[in-house]
Amino acid sequence: MTYCLGLALDEGLVMAADSRTNAGVDYVTTFSKLHVFQPAADRIFVLMSAGNLATTQEVLNRIRRDLDLPRDRGPITDPTGERSRIDLLNARYLFEAADYVGRVSVGVQRDHAPALHQSGVSAETTLILGGQIADQPHGLYLIYPQGNYFAASPQTPYLQIGETKYGKPALDRIAEPSLSLENGARLCVVSLDATSRSNVTVGPPFEVAIYAKDSLTLTHRLKLTADSPALRALSSSWNAGIRGVFEELPRFDWEAMGEAPAQRRQA
Repeated sequence: MTYCLGLALDEGLVMAADSRTNAGVDYVTTFSKLHVFQPAADRIFVLMSAGNLATTQEVLNRIRRDLDLPRDRGPITDPTGERSRIDLLNARYLFEAADYVGRVSVGVQRDHAPALHQSGVSAETTLILGGQIADQPHGLYLIYPQGNYFAASPQTPYLQIGETKYGKPALDRIAEPSLSLENGARLCVVSLDATSRSNVTVGPPFEVAIYAKDSLTLTHRLKLTADSPALRALSSSWNAGIRGVFEELPRFDWEAMGEAPAQRRQA
């Protein structure tokens, strides 16, 4: 299982992912799920993935291949239509980049789905693409296995893929566009840590990429291992804070009245 999430904030983007990959309980490995592309000085993209690892790696390889092609040829991922000439280097808008990545993903899945289906294995992968092209706003997109996509919004400034449910409560309570990048990064790590506590298939090292809007370069890129002092301190402080708030929750009426335990059970 995998857990990746991104925050679209007024100040920029924060994207974070675990790096645990498993094919059953007896085969657990570590692969990076956060990939940075900067094909030119006027653009930067961060791509995260959840799903079939082989599909993801081929998607990444095809993106890199298209970037290596001579510019007069254009990408060969999808040879049909005007859109086939768009890749990460010549997209003018971030949604065009999301559309391109979605088409690459669909192409890879289409090539391998029949054989994998016979083995009962899914070829699907889900992706989050974040970044910015100069003179355009920064943004964050979730790309479905079918190639379609949608963007984060001020009302829902976070996107998740993979094992999403355990890390969602903190995001629902705290995530908002006005968060600073630093607080956004802390929130992402809290969400990852909460998920890893409830699902052993998600775990460190955690990777975090912080992007300040209009900078066209990553501000920080962190890798937090299980024994990282920063991760341990943040996790310990969050847990202690939750326990402290829990102990201070308002009491029931019967507690204030000093009723005996037997009276409480009858009530």
